[in-house]
Amino acid sequence: MKRIAVLFFSMVFSATMFGQLHFGPQIGYSSSNISLNTSDITSSLKSNLMFGAFVRMGNKIYVQPEVNWMTQGSVFKYPSVSLDGVDLSPVEQEVKLSTINIPASLGWRIINLEIVNIRLFGGVNANIVTNKTITTTDDDNSIEKGLLNPITEADIKDLVWNYHVGIGVDVLMFALDVKYIGAFGEPIVSDITIDGSTNTVGSKSSMFLVTLGWKIF
Repeated sequence: MKRIAVLFFSMVFSATMFGQLHFGPQIGYSSSNISLNTSDITSSLKSNLMFGAFVRMGNKIYVQPEVNWMTQGSVFKYPSVSLDGVDLSPVEQEVKLSTINIPASLGWRIINLEIVNIRLFGGVNANIVTNKTITTTDDDNSIEKGLLNPITEADIKDLVWNYHVGIGVDVLMFALDVKYIGAFGEPIVSDITIDGSTNTVGSKSSMFLVTLGWKIF
């Protein structure tokens, strides 16, 4: 995290090399999912709000580092398991992650007018997990009976690197961005036992993010 902070402030310090400089706060709405590579477990999207700040340096080609605070996660539904010929209720887990998201983007203004401009951009994100909350619903005690080994906080990495691509529109002092964020690696890797069978489960996080920024200067 210290290296990322040094990189961020170094980019801000070098803004004069890029010419134009903008800074401001931003708010956003995210829809995130942690998808699994097994069909036995289903997952659904979680939607949340975010807030942060950005610095944009450059003219036609620009660099934009950001710091954003957000939550992300999914709801996992495990398949029903059997005990003595009786099907037990499926187990559900809601995974909620509080994160500090630090993206660095390289962008290109494809249309650059005095009042309006349109941008394309892409880059990398450092996603730092600051808090993990897992809420488990297990009406028939499948976990206690040893029929299911669910995801735990220890299975979730504290730092994940992501990539992102997006498009943005600037109107006067406002900046509207739509961004897709995908994972390079696997934030959760866990062996899960379902009805006596061990399944190696890998997962990747993805997110759609819409932000509205205000360029203070």
